[in-house]
Amino acid sequence: MITRCEWCGNDPLYIAYHDEEWGVPVKDDATLFEFLTLETFQAGLSWITVLRKRDHFRKAFDQFDYRKIAQYDESKFESLLTDSGIIRNRLKIKAAITNAQAFMEVQKEFGSFSNYIWGFIDHEPIKNRHQSTNQLPANTPLSDAISKDLKKRGFKFVGTTVVYAHMQATGMVNDHLTSCFRYAEV
Repeated sequence: MITRCEWCGNDPLYIAYHDEEWGVPVKDDATLFEFLTLETFQAGLSWITVLRKRDHFRKAFDQFDYRKIAQYDESKFESLLTDSGIIRNRLKIKAAITNAQAFMEVQKEFGSFSNYIWGFIDHEPIKNRHQSTNQLPANTPLSDAISKDLKKRGFKFVGTTVVYAHMQATGMVNDHLTSCFRYAEV
């Protein structure tokens, strides 16, 4: 019997995400942008809602190509607002475009977004030792600092909870429970 983090429950999509992606260190800018965008759309909703729409998000947002997204015009914006396959929130769609532009500015300054974001933790994942889901924080002083810096750089929908979720998803922190089979693997 495999022991997993409690939060993924029995949903096959959630289990696959937990087993294959969540907490795996990501240093590729394209993937970091995808996760950042999905996390911003998740704000106020459950992650499973976003996961169920992920494939459609990829189609609607040009496979999360931030170069293309940064160039979206009003026509593309309006078409996204009518796309029932994604979360149709005007502010979040605008944020995706704004964030793509800010993302590229960070790349110019730091060589890559990965260098920037991983620089907050000296490019090494933080390995937490949580034994129960109740111990998982929604945010930390570090996510507060990253959120503040992202906002200063023009990013939108990057509050501290969104940033901490991004850190968990992209393996900046290992928040698998110590009893989870993935804890030692990531």
